[in-house]
Amino acid sequence: MRRPLAAVAALLALAGSLGAGRADAPPLPDRMADTGGGSQLITAEAPHTGSTTGTVTWWERRGGRWAEAGSAPARFGSGGLVEGSTREQGAGTTPTGLYDLPYAFGVDKAPAGSTYPYRAVGPDSWWCQDNASRAYNRWVEPRPADCRAEEAEHLVSYGTQYARALVIGFNYDRPVRGRGAGIFLHVNGRGATAGCVSVPADAMAEILAWARPARRPHIAVGTSSGPTAITRY
Repeated sequence: MRRPLAAVAALLALAGSLGAGRADAPPLPDRMADTGGGSQLITAEAPHTGSTTGTVTWWERRGGRWAEAGSAPARFGSGGLVEGSTREQGAGTTPTGLYDLPYAFGVDKAPAGSTYPYRAVGPDSWWCQDNASRAYNRWVEPRPADCRAEEAEHLVSYGTQYARALVIGFNYDRPVRGRGAGIFLHVNGRGATAGCVSVPADAMAEILAWARPARRPHIAVGTSSGPTAITRY
């Protein structure tokens, strides 16, 4: 679910003024207007909107403060990054914004220690991206007749990328046709993604073992500066 920007507008100036660029700057979550209300957060930050690489960092509240729990190099869409509310399907862009993480899935088993809701990918598992389908932007198993195979991802066919993944709640609660479907945090493929965020396999396993549903983790995707700066959410 995308957090409404209007609800955090009063905090934007504060978020942008808390020592950005200083060596002694507060942790990134402390410079954000909204972190989703939970005690775990993943940030996916690129240098600018045209970037296809950046950094994913996962954070947690410890003793009332945000602390880094891990970090890894990240890849973004081949088309760079774009504000989530203006994204167009098929552009290869990664949507910026603050989103929940409904559940995890994978061709492989969940990593040891994981407690996150996890769906096993099987031969009939698909993600529907067909704008004409009632199942738009949903896992389907099996694929319904109104979701064309050429407009859906056969999840098991992406054994590397979807070895393990987290669903990013972009355009998920009330899907808008044409905005995009199937945005995940998943394992790296050969290069830039089609709009997802990806990390190395060991980092994906670490994130899934670390994430706890009771701590309500979210993911914030953005850039280091400009209108999609991560500190403006």
